[in-house]
Amino acid sequence: MGLASSTPKASSNNPASKEKMTNTKDNKVEEVKESEEISKAFAAVAGVRKEVDKLSERVAALEVAVNSGTKVTDEEFVVPAELLMRELLKLDGIGAEGEARLQRKAEVRRIQKYHETLDKLKTINSNPFSDKHKAVSVTTNWETFDS
Repeated sequence: MGLASSTPKASSNNPASKEKMTNTKDNKVEEVKESEEISKAFAAVAGVRKEVDKLSERVAALEVAVNSGTKVTDEEFVVPAELLMRELLKLDGIGAEGEARLQRKAEVRRIQKYHETLDKLKTINSNPFSDKHKAVSVTTNWETFDS
């Protein structure tokens, strides 16, 4: 008696079809959420790319200046380097999958390349003998004594 009252009663609707409908709805909702997340990731990466494009122009201008022999203040290297690092941190905060992840990874590499370029330019700029035409070479001829 007690056992019969605690068992679920069969309904006229098929529970398997209800479960399939629920799973289908859940899958669609999940797909929409994933699609929205991917779109947000694409937009975030595009925003970073736009800022990096602006910074790349500054890096190119510094490259022209340094390669032409113009001395540039250290601050002109530090500011773009810091701004590039900020963009790198923004990219680090973007959760992305699939194609968005590949775009994020490409943008990270691009930022790293510009940062390396700035480091090289700063080294060239700070080297007092970077202009090879004005460089002075000092050699010492040592006299040897027989003992």
